[in-house]
Amino acid sequence: MTAMIRKSLNEPEETRPFDEGKGKVDLVNVEAGALGRATFQPGWQWSKHVKPIANTDSCQVAHTGYVISGRMKVVMNDGEENEFGAGDYMGIPPGHDAWTLGDEACVVIDWQGMNDYAKRQV
Repeated sequence: MTAMIRKSLNEPEETRPFDEGKGKVDLVNVEAGALGRATFQPGWQWSKHVKPIANTDSCQVAHTGYVISGRMKVVMNDGEENEFGAGDYMGIPPGHDAWTLGDEACVVIDWQGMNDYAKRQV
């Protein structure tokens, strides 16, 4: 990098909505790939609202992120589970389901795995 770069998730280069209006991911592209701010509304669940878009049995994307607000539960295909909330770093390998907990939207900044996340597969 030879010059400063400014990009804003408040002015995303792309927005990908989830099925049934249960959230979205706003994206900006940086040298390392897409950086995303995902907003998961109450009632959102990967297996209900992103699985039809991804066309895989579980989320096959690795995530490295930071939770801004809300709570999320993640269950790996092997049964391992964890909950994440505001202020938490999350490192999640491929092969999982996830859903929001409670009545507050869960907002996550994710700097890994956003290139194809919630991108409609044909």
